[in-house]
Amino acid sequence: MTPSSYHHHSVFQRHSSFICSCSDSYLENMLGIFKEKLVNAPKELKSPASTSGCSKPKLSNEILNDFMSSNSSNAFSMCFGNDALVAYSPSNSNSTHHRFFSGLDDIYCVFMGELHNLSRLNKQYGLSKGTNEAMFIIQAYRTLRDRGPYPADQVLSQLEGSFGFLIYDHKNGTVFVASGSNGQIGLYWGVAADGSIVISENVDLIKAGCAKSFATFPTGCMFHSEHGLMNFEHPTRKMKAMPRIDSEGVMCGANFNVDSQSKIQTMPRVGSEANWATWG
Repeated sequence: MTPSSYHHHSVFQRHSSFICSCSDSYLENMLGIFKEKLVNAPKELKSPASTSGCSKPKLSNEILNDFMSSNSSNAFSMCFGNDALVAYSPSNSNSTHHRFFSGLDDIYCVFMGELHNLSRLNKQYGLSKGTNEAMFIIQAYRTLRDRGPYPADQVLSQLEGSFGFLIYDHKNGTVFVASGSNGQIGLYWGVAADGSIVISENVDLIKAGCAKSFATFPTGCMFHSEHGLMNFEHPTRKMKAMPRIDSEGVMCGANFNVDSQSKIQTMPRVGSEANWATWG
């Protein structure tokens, strides 16, 4: 399967696999928008004030248009029917982290940050020395999706460094997002006017597109489109929504923290029921 529409403003070839990477002299902007039927976003992420007041969320296509118009001539987007889109653009700014966009066999990944133990991880998964972080994440995800030898939290806990990434598995229609525990790579998520979930590292884009229905994506956490939000450092603890009120006194999208008083059933350590694609 291939994306139903593809928009770009630079030379960019479609193959079974591709890599887009930039040096530290660039700052990349990333955007992912996924329709409600694909993603069960936490209900607390949507502000009760989203339909009232002067600030209202935008439709998905309006958010994409804002992204494309505000970014450089290298911006591109990949649309998958009416259900999902991923957009990416390098722009001339300073960045202290590596960033990559890669795709392989209908799995697409935007990775931000750096894995200090990448060489060891590549060797562990039988990958070449030149494999970058985004392609490693895709390969690890695909291995666990198809074989399920380890639970997702165990794999993420092995990643050393600063990271935030977004995976869209077009074949299975699933979304996977994770943010490292040190908080150096900031991700944000929100809800568009049509109920779609919006994910980006650009907080201004999220604010403009989702109005009050947005929050910081919690660090040390992973989100799966079917099975929800989980802290990979404390996988047996539930996540608790923390109400958030802005300076105007308006209820916004909630932040999420680990509920230290709760405990969920221990996840199985083997089998597909606990892997990256189908934990829960």
